[in-house]
Amino acid sequence: MELIYQDRDVIVCVKPPRVLSTDEPGGVPELVRQELGDPNANLRTVHRLDRVVSGLMVLARRANAAAELSKQIRTGVFEKEYLAILHGTPEADAGTLRDLLIRDKQERKTYIAAEPGKDVQEAVLHYQLLNANEELSRVRIELVTGRTHQIRAQFSGRGMPLVGDRKYGLTEDHCEIALWSYRLAFKHPYTGKRMEFVLEPPQVYPWTVC
Repeated sequence: MELIYQDRDVIVCVKPPRVLSTDEPGGVPELVRQELGDPNANLRTVHRLDRVVSGLMVLARRANAAAELSKQIRTGVFEKEYLAILHGTPEADAGTLRDLLIRDKQERKTYIAAEPGKDVQEAVLHYQLLNANEELSRVRIELVTGRTHQIRAQFSGRGMPLVGDRKYGLTEDHCEIALWSYRLAFKHPYTGKRMEFVLEPPQVYPWTVC
């Protein structure tokens, strides 16, 4: 578990793929405690990444820090950007995807809904096309809302599934999902100072080809 930053209130780490964000056996908080050498360290998850997704993640070390960061997430102060590689290329170089999403709990999948209804939630993200070849494209994504599997569902619903996404995309992709938590920015929960962290994805396929 790589720790990017730590102080008495927060820890910023790099979540590996196929690790749960939540505090349970084998989850990110437990792995951070192992890295700290303190099995009793108070760590609280304030935002989640899908189990298969990797990249930057922040944990709170105090109850009041967790409450403040959670408030920033609710009010849009907490900024989250991702990098993704898609099968296909968006028609526009930049744009906003706005959908109604519904979660199928039995399938554990999120779908674009045709109209409002019970358990239907609005989902919004902004994207910018960074690079493209004949088959793949790299995009930077800013999340406005944080729905479960939002990025994966919104792009796959437009015929552009993420590379390596076996749930929403192509099973023959032999790689981890190409969705990376690239940038986090927030106000420090104690000092109020703006903090920003940026980390490029590892140089492995498909990040090396697009």
